[in-house]
Amino acid sequence: MAYEFKLPDLGEGLTEGEIARWLVQEGQEIAEDDPLVEVQTDKTTVEIPSPAAGKVASILVEEGKVVPVGTVLVVIGEDGAAPVEDEEPRPEPAQQQQAAPDATRARATPLVRKIAQELGVDLAALQGTGPQGRITEEDVRRAATSGGQTPGPGSEGRREPLRGVRRLIAEHMARAHREIPPVTWVEECDFGAVDMKLLVPTVLKATAEALREYPELNARLEGDEIVYLDRYDLGVAVQTDQGLVVPVVRDCDSRSVEELDAEVRRLADAAREGALKPEELRGSTFTVSSAGKLAGLFQTPIVNHPEVAILSLGRIAERPVVRDGEIVARPIGYLALTFDHRVVDGARAAEFGLAVLRRLEQPAAS
Repeated sequence: MAYEFKLPDLGEGLTEGEIARWLVQEGQEIAEDDPLVEVQTDKTTVEIPSPAAGKVASILVEEGKVVPVGTVLVVIGEDGAAPVEDEEPRPEPAQQQQAAPDATRARATPLVRKIAQELGVDLAALQGTGPQGRITEEDVRRAATSGGQTPGPGSEGRREPLRGVRRLIAEHMARAHREIPPVTWVEECDFGAVDMKLLVPTVLKATAEALREYPELNARLEGDEIVYLDRYDLGVAVQTDQGLVVPVVRDCDSRSVEELDAEVRRLADAAREGALKPEELRGSTFTVSSAGKLAGLFQTPIVNHPEVAILSLGRIAERPVVRDGEIVARPIGYLALTFDHRVVDGARAAEFGLAVLRRLEQPAAS
């Protein structure tokens, strides 16, 4: 008996997921609880086991496709088969069949057919890039932007689908850029009093303490209300092979620098191994970004929506500065604060930035 496996509700309010990688092939015999598919959700990957034993009769959603919860992903069982409407559309009136016979024979899902109709793309003229030559949504949209023709082997440049973490980053950054009017404040900081081995946790601690003084930077805008948060859970940007992820360090105001250092290291290792839990990527109230030697002098970071501000550290290096009338070499780096000007005024943002700077330059006095 065939078993239709649907994308399950993965919790945390998620309504869709991307099929990151199939761990089985059509025709393969699998046992219950064998690894079945990897689903990408909210910057982390979840491996889903098979709910039944049998032969993989039909894989219905190709890798890289984003589908809503409840979508049938795969049919398991000897008698399993793809839904009839996926390959053989219902009979149409004779005059319609005569007008577009090739389109009804194209291998495409009903959703792809609908998109093709809306964009005016002739499915019969396309060569599908999906499994078994299936025409994908990407094929249709690419044809729509290239004059109705699928780019051939001689097309310019190498093409790679936007998927996985990179797709999520693109969507998140686009939303932030679209909704938030950003302003960036920059100031230099003398890091001579900071233990460079504890740089990131020291900055987290200084930032959390400064956020207590300037609550509008530890907030979010929800409709017509500004929500001032009373927790200090700071996101830390971590570069991985899959792209940039932002795990969350909880309770930065109440932990010691040493405790924060241990937690940052744990989260960074998990991020690079792709082992972060979904809850470790959610709920940040403010973000800190440091690219180390790759940082450049300073950056103009994009606010991590729905937060209202982000602080980045530029490259720290020995630079000549004037101290007590003398030119001396000091470890100087730049702090850059980008903030949502709808919520935070420029003067308050600058005061907050200086409060962080003061705690870094003169920790004993803070």
